Amino acid sequence: MTDQIQLIAPDDWHVHLRDGEMLTQVVAHTARMFRRAIVMPNLRPPVVTVEAAKAYRERIVAACGPSSAFTPLMTAYLTDDIAPDEIERGFLEGVFTAAKLYPANATTNSAAGVTNLRHIHSVLLAMERIGMPLLIHGEVTDVDVDVFDREAVFIERSLKSIRERYPDLKVVLEHITTEQAVDFVGSADRNLAATITPHHLHINRNAMFAGGLRSDFFCLPVAKRERHRLALRRAAMSGDKRFFLGTDSAPHARPGKETSCGCAGIFNAPHALESYALAFSQDDKLDRLEAFASLHGPAFYGLPVNEGVVTLQREDELVPDVVNGLVPFHAGETLPWRLQPCT
Repeated sequence: MTDQIQLIAPDDWHVHLRDGEMLTQVVAHTARMFRRAIVMPNLRPPVVTVEAAKAYRERIVAACGPSSAFTPLMTAYLTDDIAPDEIERGFLEGVFTAAKLYPANATTNSAAGVTNLRHIHSVLLAMERIGMPLLIHGEVTDVDVDVFDREAVFIERSLKSIRERYPDLKVVLEHITTEQAVDFVGSADRNLAATITPHHLHINRNAMFAGGLRSDFFCLPVAKRERHRLALRRAAMSGDKRFFLGTDSAPHARPGKETSCGCAGIFNAPHALESYALAFSQDDKLDRLEAFASLHGPAFYGLPVNEGVVTLQREDELVPDVVNGLVPFHAGETLPWRLQPCT
């Protein structure tokens, strides 16, 4: 039995750090285990300009403190009328690492998102030309589509056409939840990848209804049937470089979660790497964790692999019921791995 794992310092390729007081409460959890993170732009108002991204990056760095080695990688929030020149300028100046496509009203703070792909045709052409990745929340929002089918329908209706129309555009289908997404990404020849969260490796949709309505397990896209969870585990642990780590840690204050219309999002940042390690160890695939966490993401984004390592020690750790007023993923559970300080 392995008692210690050393990994090349990993990155989080999808995280919500929020802003203001919430930012100061949550950013340290991400910064303690990840060297870099792709930061989501769905603030109020959303990050749609280069200057807004610079200012947000400065707030994140300030919240981390001067001794932190953490680097936030900023994203642009795509809207129907966002200017291609603004996107291109931000990318070429090293401010925007990628741009995020939220179908309008698909998830938290997505009301200003894209209503039809034709509105951003010129933006996608520019991104394809300059090599800027497109990050996608892959769900349709039609009221007549079952919530558990929205990812699969998006792949058929939208993602296939994006891939056909912009074959040289680098695309990340984020926080995938379905067997269909695993199969579609796994069959891609190039320029398509996917992130997988720790919670989608551990829970299926039953978790939201165990003993009542459990809002702390509600996220978007929602967890699906058990066969989909198992497909995600196979993909994450396959060694396939098209799949890599993205926590989608998405904290909400208690009044937002415990309400008649609970906010979507799971706060997994405090023990994200330990959670991934648990899943990989359960399937006897710990030897594949480093590639998933530390190598596949940089390769897709064209960034260098991090220097330094992190260490996971086999040691029981009780996850608190509450962390900074927020309920973390695995609350009240004992995880068999403990993260040691980065070196």
